[in-house]
Amino acid sequence: MTTTFVRSAFGLALALALGCGGDHARAQTRTSVTLYTSVETDQLAVFKEAIEKDLPDIEVRWVRDSTGVITARVLAERANPRADMIFGLAATSLMLFASADMLEPYKPRQAEEIKPAFRDSSTRHRWTGMDAYVSAICFNRDEARKAGAPVPSRWRDLLHPSLRQRIVMPHPASSGTGFLLVAGWIQIMGEEAAWAFMEQLHQSVALYTHSGSAPCVQAARGERVVGLSFDMRGAREKSMGAPIEVVVPEDGAGWEMEAFALIRDRPKDQADAARRIADWAASRRANELYAQFYAVVAHRDVTNRPPNYPPHAEERMLRNDFSWMAQNRDRILAEWSRRFDGRMPAPR
Repeated sequence: MTTTFVRSAFGLALALALGCGGDHARAQTRTSVTLYTSVETDQLAVFKEAIEKDLPDIEVRWVRDSTGVITARVLAERANPRADMIFGLAATSLMLFASADMLEPYKPRQAEEIKPAFRDSSTRHRWTGMDAYVSAICFNRDEARKAGAPVPSRWRDLLHPSLRQRIVMPHPASSGTGFLLVAGWIQIMGEEAAWAFMEQLHQSVALYTHSGSAPCVQAARGERVVGLSFDMRGAREKSMGAPIEVVVPEDGAGWEMEAFALIRDRPKDQADAARRIADWAASRRANELYAQFYAVVAHRDVTNRPPNYPPHAEERMLRNDFSWMAQNRDRILAEWSRRFDGRMPAPR
């Protein structure tokens, strides 16, 4: 019995050792893929866990910052790319990269299940959409009552004297939400009228922030009456009990699409793994995850209407000209900075 026990114990120890060695070997053979992103930080763990569960031989490494910072970083690294893939960045930024020939053409396996508006319309298929976010006003009812401010229904209502120095807005050079607000106003009002509107609005803005979420969070906390932000952040803050109304103005709202793309000329292992992530990112399963955070997603069979989502949001989305936004981005940001950058504190 003693001999049998010793043999059994040795066999068990050997099996455990081999098993642990196998796990260690698998960990050693995982391909690490660097994904540049501007998605909200509370989404990163969800996406990483899902990708690595479905693709267990891949390790996701995020590099996360605001839209403007990630866009500038990718362009600065053009001669020596550090990212293997872009996952969750404004489509207008990806169009800039495409025009600079920085993206690898790749059509994900399930691309035909993606709504046409969320696909690269060129034959090369250099990017694929994931979700959309819409510019919105987060309006604190309690603070507005104290200030005597009426609920806005159109963008020009933000010029009401009671809102002077009670508005916070994302800086368009660092925040994708800030840029879509500015680009949306230009498309709604026309260029001359939009800049005149922004000159007046500037007198009521107390602060420009680095992020697109921060204005709504500040309004939700009662730090400001108005936070210019986006639809789902407003719905989420209201669902957590904030005394806010989430308004998508009736005269139209700019919107942006988050998308993914592959960076050209990456090492073979990383390039192959990034293609597999792209296939995953276009899948129904991935879009069901996007729908946890966004009301409008790319997959034609996935829908979502979260609690407290602003009514009429989709019907008030502009017929966005993404190509125009991409081509004019630098010009618009330069003009905005010329007019306003020296007259306010730095974004934070």
